[in-house]
Amino acid sequence: MYKQIIISRNDLKIGKGKLIAQSLHAGLGALRLVKNEIIKKWENEGAKKVVLKADLNGLKEIVEKLKNEKISYFLVKDAGLTQLKPGTITALGIGPIEEDKIDKITGKLKLF
Repeated sequence: MYKQIIISRNDLKIGKGKLIAQSLHAGLGALRLVKNEIIKKWENEGAKKVVLKADLNGLKEIVEKLKNEKISYFLVKDAGLTQLKPGTITALGIGPIEEDKIDKITGKLKLF
């Protein structure tokens, strides 16, 4: 089974709409990094997506683990046009990827 993971920061003071937009950026960005045959399998299985939360340090720890495991990811940095300073890290997208592979890295995070 495949799933996509989106990790959004829970330590930012931003509106809900902004948070949702940043999460969508993460999910779409990560999707572009995945091979079409995996996307098709994921879609046929129901296109499972899980949104988790972490603070900035937690997000950076996950990124390091992903790098160590050579797992692709998409890190969202805000353009700074509205509520945040330019370059603020807001969200992280991973996969779709095999559940057992990503659960080892993100399994302890809480749902958003």
